[in-house]
Amino acid sequence: MTGLNGDREAVERLVDAALASLEANRARIDDLNVYPVPDGDTGTNLTMTVRAVADAVDHTSAASRHSLARDVARGALMGARGNSGVIFSQIVRGAADVLGDTDAPAIDADATARALRGASDAAYRAVRRPVEGTMLSVIRELAEEAEARAPGRPPLGELLLDLVRRGEDALARTPDQLQVLKDAGVVDAGGAGLVELVRGVASAVTGEPIPEPPPIEEHLSHDAIHQELSQFRYCTVFLIEGQDLDREALEEKLEQLGDSLLVVGDPSAIKVHVHTDDPGAALSIGTDVGTIDRIEIANMHEQTLEREERLLSLVPDAPPAQSGVVAVVAGDGNRQLFESLAAQVGPISIVEGGQTMNPSTADLLRAVQSLDAEEAIILPNNSNIVLAAEHAAANADRTVEVVPATSIPAGLAAMVAFDGSRTAAENAKEMREAVAAVATGEVTIASRDVQMNGIPITKGDWLGLTDGEPVAGGSDFADVTYAVVERLLSEPRELLTLLVGRDGADLDGLLDRIAEAHPAVEVDVQEGGQPHYHLLLSAE
Repeated sequence: MTGLNGDREAVERLVDAALASLEANRARIDDLNVYPVPDGDTGTNLTMTVRAVADAVDHTSAASRHSLARDVARGALMGARGNSGVIFSQIVRGAADVLGDTDAPAIDADATARALRGASDAAYRAVRRPVEGTMLSVIRELAEEAEARAPGRPPLGELLLDLVRRGEDALARTPDQLQVLKDAGVVDAGGAGLVELVRGVASAVTGEPIPEPPPIEEHLSHDAIHQELSQFRYCTVFLIEGQDLDREALEEKLEQLGDSLLVVGDPSAIKVHVHTDDPGAALSIGTDVGTIDRIEIANMHEQTLEREERLLSLVPDAPPAQSGVVAVVAGDGNRQLFESLAAQVGPISIVEGGQTMNPSTADLLRAVQSLDAEEAIILPNNSNIVLAAEHAAANADRTVEVVPATSIPAGLAAMVAFDGSRTAAENAKEMREAVAAVATGEVTIASRDVQMNGIPITKGDWLGLTDGEPVAGGSDFADVTYAVVERLLSEPRELLTLLVGRDGADLDGLLDRIAEAHPAVEVDVQEGGQPHYHLLLSAE
């Protein structure tokens, strides 16, 4: 397209078109968002990031293509929101670095190919552990398509339309590259946003109108709506400004705090994105080396639940399930395990509780009556809660069965046997059998001196129990835990599950010891997050 010479008016028109396309599809892209966490904000974050680019173009005083490109890249960095926005800021930077240095009077197919290759390379460099099936795959394929077409010197508008088609094809294949997308039945949200941005640019160059976005409902499925909560709670994004900032050193420190880490920028300004349970620690790392600004902290667990509620409001009401589950659970990790087991087979209501925090009959009754199910099963998951569960069942407005699981591992075993299409009585029969077949254990710290089953226990020592009975005590965590494991595996078992508590558990050496003594047993370690018990164990 003649006249596309990198001046402010041309760039402003392209950015505005890209933003309009993204705005039109923002809600749809939010609802596609299941990776890296299902917080339902990818479309919003990309939109806010592109708005920051548009604002940078509006306020630039650049007198050259090079300085304009620099201002655009810095605007994207400063305004980057969320995981997708930070990656997109590097796509902008990579393209701007190339286009800002070109002397050509107009941007042609060759310059576009070089810009997209720069964008792709910059995006991949930004991500510590690149994952295919994301917007990284889409930008890479756009670069490959542009490079393949550039030798033929097609008009820019024609090339951009070809890039839209290649982007749509790359996006359609993202579920084949990333299992979480395939399981949910959706394409990658970040990649979808990138395609819409290119579509907007193509529209501006060719003069063709932006097509209407497809209805949101076309992208919804049960698996796309119901997603597990992220491992970490807070999406934390902030800017660090200073002198001689060391991006690699910051990465090394921040990597200890969580995942989805992105640290991008230059020695004077760095944007940080990290998923963590301790935003304060991340911010402290920033203040140690510079001045922090543009702080954004989002509770991803709340965002996931809000996304689910929003999407459920868009789909027709389904008839209630035949039966659902009320489970008493302590620990965020354990909650996620119960919810993931129920996600495919029926409704579940989690009541927070357990050792020293027993829910009341009224709490359980409210949970039963909130279930979208004709009947219910209650899993108390603690011996002290069984009686309250029975009272709740007796006073409920529907048929309720109590499956007297007395531990979280037993409750998880019961959940494997649950099927919401069956009656409560049918489920309860199989779930009780599952509870009876699993052996459970706990490792905790003794709160007082006592002699139990002939075993002297000293206050402050480790205490190991199986099925509620003490089997070992002492000052060595590994020895006490191994004694519990040996008791659990005294009969032939195939699977040993370890749920690590809120206070953590040092499993170094212990897992090797178990593997050496029981090579045929599969060991599964999960972060349960329960209080009081450093380790919950089960053998099946």
